[in-house]
Amino acid sequence: MPKDSGQQLRTLDQKEMGRRVRNRREAMNMSREDLAEKLGVSTQFVADIEYGNKGVSIRKLYLLCQILDVTADYVLAGNVYSRDEDEEAVKVCEEIMGLLQRCDARQLKGIREIAEIYADGVSPGKNRTE
Repeated sequence: MPKDSGQQLRTLDQKEMGRRVRNRREAMNMSREDLAEKLGVSTQFVADIEYGNKGVSIRKLYLLCQILDVTADYVLAGNVYSRDEDEEAVKVCEEIMGLLQRCDARQLKGIREIAEIYADGVSPGKNRTE
């Protein structure tokens, strides 16, 4: 890679990483104890990750992503999309995720249906035929 590619490199913010782990764990109605057991670590270690006091090895990150059903890019950098070019979209997604965490399963299913109808209705070139 050229020395000056013009790309702005970001640093890892462990506190934000921990916040994303905690938010996702809570959204899945999983306790720290459950996550610790699945990761093969102590509950205190999970708390340290969530508070941003400790990081994880590549192996634990890989396992953590599978358990939480998220990408490593999301855990590490908060990128919802594979190409994080639209920071406003990412911010809105995080805000929506915060709101969704307050919903129960029935409410989430209703919101998903509304989102599908809306997305189908505003997508260019798509007609809803159901």
